[in-house]
Amino acid sequence: MATPESPFDVEDVRARVSLTLSEYVELQLPTLREISSDVVVLHELLTAFTTGGKRLRAVLAWWGWRAAGGADDQAMIRAATSLELLQACALIHDDVMDGSDTRRGAPSIHRSLEALHEDSQWRGSAENFGLAGAILLGDLCLSWSDQLLFESGLPAVALIRTKPIFDVTRTELMAGQYLDVVEQARADIDSDRALLVARYKSAKYTVERPLHIGASLAGAPPNLIATLSAYGLPLGEAFQLRDDVLGVFGDPQTTGKPAGDDLREGKQTYLIASAFQRASAAQWEQLNAGLGDPDLTADDVDRLRDIIIETGAFAETEKRIETGTNEALDALGSSNLANGAGEVLSALAIAATKRST
Repeated sequence: MATPESPFDVEDVRARVSLTLSEYVELQLPTLREISSDVVVLHELLTAFTTGGKRLRAVLAWWGWRAAGGADDQAMIRAATSLELLQACALIHDDVMDGSDTRRGAPSIHRSLEALHEDSQWRGSAENFGLAGAILLGDLCLSWSDQLLFESGLPAVALIRTKPIFDVTRTELMAGQYLDVVEQARADIDSDRALLVARYKSAKYTVERPLHIGASLAGAPPNLIATLSAYGLPLGEAFQLRDDVLGVFGDPQTTGKPAGDDLREGKQTYLIASAFQRASAAQWEQLNAGLGDPDLTADDVDRLRDIIIETGAFAETEKRIETGTNEALDALGSSNLANGAGEVLSALAIAATKRST
């Protein structure tokens, strides 16, 4: 199969998912208007929030489907798109938990609602209003993801067969998010626990489970599911570790977040855990003093970045990303996936872990 410049765009999957998502969100507007004009702001915010993005989870669900012999079917595009609403839920809630001011270069949902409260000169706490509204909008996305999947038009038997995987995907995601909250609250930091959080907060629901969902909908046999796990688990970890690196070293012009934002938020990632474990006493003290300080200056961020590099944590994390990517590629090497899926999944592995955004 000849691939276009981006593996995300083979068979126009990203464009088709984006169109399906925008159409589905637009279909919810009459119901919200009927409830109250005050609710329409949530629709406006979600419309903007769901514009753009890599659509990685939907793309992987599609290629899980195609790898199992699924035909080019718009019903499957709708099913895959449901994962974009699950992703919207996770991102909106994640920004609340992290206290993030921005997402993709624009104000986060809770900050937008906080500004609405302030501009309207309403009573009470603008911050609490923003947090409450964002949580509810995230919950709404979670509900709509379920609705879109089961109204996708795929056969009932396929949906029933796949529902347990969709259910465990959401359970793993929420459990992983809670583990992340726990780690932020703990005084210590451990690389093994950081990897556990990465696995359940992101890796499984970003790569492995979308592949499982698509493959199950197409009726994949157990050996194919196992192959997709052998590909998806190491790739999912590598993908999250790349996110962790970008959260500290990424360019704000491409990440859409301030430089070193993960340092200000005190993220307990594998990169940071490795730096603490490898640091000298003086380096440890500087890391401990700086991590989680919302007032870090650009110079402060540069100093902490230098320490992370000096300890060898940056090189170790990059090595682990490379190892995970290679393991994923090796898992596909001996497989015989339908519809050219092996070639596309190989290209997606590279794109997902070599990215700068």
